Amino acid sequence: MLYRFHFIQVCRWLLLVLLFGMLSLPGQGAAPPNILLIVSDDQAWADYGFMGHPHIRTPRLDRLAAESLCFSRGYAPASLCCPSLASLITGRYPHEHRVVCNDPPRPARMGASEFYASLEYQAGRERLAGFIEALPTLPRLLQSRGYVSFQSGKWWQGDFSRGGFTAGMTKGSRHGDEGLKIGRETLAPVTGFMDQAQRDGKPWLVWYAPMMPHDPHTPPERLLAKYRGLTHSLPVAKYWAMVEWFDETCGQLLDHLERTGAATNTVVAYVTDNGWITDPVTGRFAARSKQSPYDGGLRTPILLRWPGKIAPGRTEQPVSSLDLMPTLLRVAGATPPAGLPGLDLLDAAAVAQREAVFGECFTHDAVDLDRPASGLRWRWLVSDGWKLIVPHAPNEPAGRPELYRIATDPFEATDLAAREPAQVQRLRARLDQWWQP
Repeated sequence: MLYRFHFIQVCRWLLLVLLFGMLSLPGQGAAPPNILLIVSDDQAWADYGFMGHPHIRTPRLDRLAAESLCFSRGYAPASLCCPSLASLITGRYPHEHRVVCNDPPRPARMGASEFYASLEYQAGRERLAGFIEALPTLPRLLQSRGYVSFQSGKWWQGDFSRGGFTAGMTKGSRHGDEGLKIGRETLAPVTGFMDQAQRDGKPWLVWYAPMMPHDPHTPPERLLAKYRGLTHSLPVAKYWAMVEWFDETCGQLLDHLERTGAATNTVVAYVTDNGWITDPVTGRFAARSKQSPYDGGLRTPILLRWPGKIAPGRTEQPVSSLDLMPTLLRVAGATPPAGLPGLDLLDAAAVAQREAVFGECFTHDAVDLDRPASGLRWRWLVSDGWKLIVPHAPNEPAGRPELYRIATDPFEATDLAAREPAQVQRLRARLDQWWQP
């Protein structure tokens, strides 16, 4: 049955290729494409019009999805901002690049605000930034192909240059300091960079990762007014309005590409760092979203648009945000580093034949920066329409494996682990083969 399943998946994918075509790489001497990487921050996978949300309006992302190769079942490898973003820029799992946390270990004697102002915190952040600085990153590898690159929005790893960007906004504070103005206050630094690169005749990469719809949920009243009457919860209405506000900013960037004539030779890639479900009372994140091993914290649509080169289509084939680095390097004519776990999303056969997508969730604060597994809470995989979650006993002593048939139970309502022990055993063996801490 397993081989038959994979054969059917390969046939479906190849049919999509025949119907819609595949990537046509630039010929020798052709200008390499610009790359606009849009990264949503704390948004659940279903919170888009094109993903079926009954209330949230995302007209610009809906249009982008219709113009893109849309992977509607994408996954981030971690459900926490900092490690997920570090994976996006390195193409590696958190336990590989070692940024497994939002913050370094906090001494028991310190409160959070005291810790953030301490020398211990600065030393920990410096070590985390050093982990990324030591690895090949997407902007560093593209620079060798003549690209200039710009960081805006969320960025945890010190100054933008430490990730290999040639320009940027963040100087080094937690979350991203000046970079966090992007989207909420202005788009001028991004559009100005695009325009200057075009005048200089340079291909460019833009990292557009605004702190949106991430809290604080402070949408304009003109948007909040649309949602007040659609829910009894003001915190939920604010979050919904934030999603539409973020959608507007994406549209403004896409319109700028059209006005300047850059759209036809720009690859637009879209992904979310991790999910979010609003607690209707507190306004904070609900238990089965951010920082959890459930799809509410991990799943994301992944979009790729390159007019005339990547033909539109939609597939439920599970993929990973780790796949974006090798994909974007290939479209730029660069060679991905050896050993990357991701696949080129434009290699239809490789994507269809993949057996599983993997991930890992860690504690918010690191336990030991020298031992990535010390903060592990869960490992998980998605395979053959199933999802297995395995807790790591040192940090989740009361946990037990959970199994969901996500092909028919997308919100993970029914745990089938007790009824399907053979599936648990089979998938556990595959998970251990991937990484066993």
